[in-house]
Amino acid sequence: MKKRSHTGLGVLYMVLMFVFIYIPTVIMAVYSFNEQSSNKWWTGFTTEWYGKLFHDAQLWQTFGLSLKISLLSTVIVVIIGTLGAMALYYARLDMAKKIIEIKDVTKSFDGAAVVKGISLDVMEGEFLTLLGPSGCGKTTTLRMLAGLEQPDSGTVLIDGEDVGGMPPYKRAVNTVFQNYALFPLMNVYDNIAYGLTVKKLPKDVIRGKVTAALKTVQLEGFEKRKIDRMSGGQKQRVAIARAIVNDPRVLLLDEPLGALDFKLRKQMQLELKRLQKQLGITFIYVTHDQEEAMTMSDRIAVMSGGVIEQVAPPEVIYNAPATSFVADFVGESNIFDITVENAQPGGACTLTGSFGHAAGICPGLAAGKTARICVRPEAMKLSYEPFDGFDIEGTVTEDICAGNLVKILVRVGVEELKCSQLSGVAHPQPGERVYLHWDAASAALMER
Repeated sequence: MKKRSHTGLGVLYMVLMFVFIYIPTVIMAVYSFNEQSSNKWWTGFTTEWYGKLFHDAQLWQTFGLSLKISLLSTVIVVIIGTLGAMALYYARLDMAKKIIEIKDVTKSFDGAAVVKGISLDVMEGEFLTLLGPSGCGKTTTLRMLAGLEQPDSGTVLIDGEDVGGMPPYKRAVNTVFQNYALFPLMNVYDNIAYGLTVKKLPKDVIRGKVTAALKTVQLEGFEKRKIDRMSGGQKQRVAIARAIVNDPRVLLLDEPLGALDFKLRKQMQLELKRLQKQLGITFIYVTHDQEEAMTMSDRIAVMSGGVIEQVAPPEVIYNAPATSFVADFVGESNIFDITVENAQPGGACTLTGSFGHAAGICPGLAAGKTARICVRPEAMKLSYEPFDGFDIEGTVTEDICAGNLVKILVRVGVEELKCSQLSGVAHPQPGERVYLHWDAASAALMER
């Protein structure tokens, strides 16, 4: 697949700007200094001209004309330069390379559909996470990218090439499995060098690549260490080193942190993100851990029941979930079925539901329409007095200390709403009556 050069476009743009803008601007400015030198414009810019300037009315007019021309030229240059910069910016966005393209892919096992016609583009150098519960199809999707499974229908392209039927060893990808799949009878060096040895590369080349990989994963000096004498985190680094030593275009990671303890998993999340930025390799990561996905990813593809519910950056996934499943699966949430009332032209409206009445923002929804909203616990506000626009009253049933946060449960009718506040801040106690409200802009609107 032929690559388009950003540098070439930049050089071409600068040449055109120089020839058609800057040179004519200089010529006009210099020529305007001396109207008598029309056949020799380059003689117009002289010190003598400045001496006559204060004594010659015609020169004063010429000087004024030159200022007008210079000002006009500057405006033209700024406008064209701005338009050119914008064109280059959007061209760069458009030319961001799709290294993975999944198009209408399906996969079934024993007649049960596991992946149901998903489509997804992954950009070069991106850290993308497939997030979802067990059985949602995320690992099957990863295995189809690796060549360990073949789609029943649809197309998978890697670097622009259709890899349908291509065996795993011919694909420009490497996989890190949850159990690491290391060779227990080999030491660290031999494990990392295995793929290069199979390719029959020269020993000095292998040594150089393995040494560089060990340095990248911060395992220098561990070359002779036996695998069974390595910690979980060290084994994971060996598995990553064995994958990156082959210079893959894409690294596939199937829940590689699942076997680690909590503290080590947190540490390795940051380590993986650092490593991905350092290498510039595209990472496609599979996990069911929402916090893990939010910490490391550039974008997250949330999967459920074999389909992709939403693809977006972490902050969008959290603050503006597209579906009820995404809102419920990613983080804690309060999800309400609502009916729109008193819809105003600017989008302001009143929301009614089992909780009561609340002020809302519902652009494009007419009065009488139904929908769902998601309000995160940290957006819920508690008070002892009613809040304007809200008619939601309940009883605190429980407060739970969760480190730096206190989780407060409030019974409103038959529902129990979740709120959270910083620890150390005074908050209502169980048994107290409270009123609830939230900033209307913090409620994410979804289809029912």
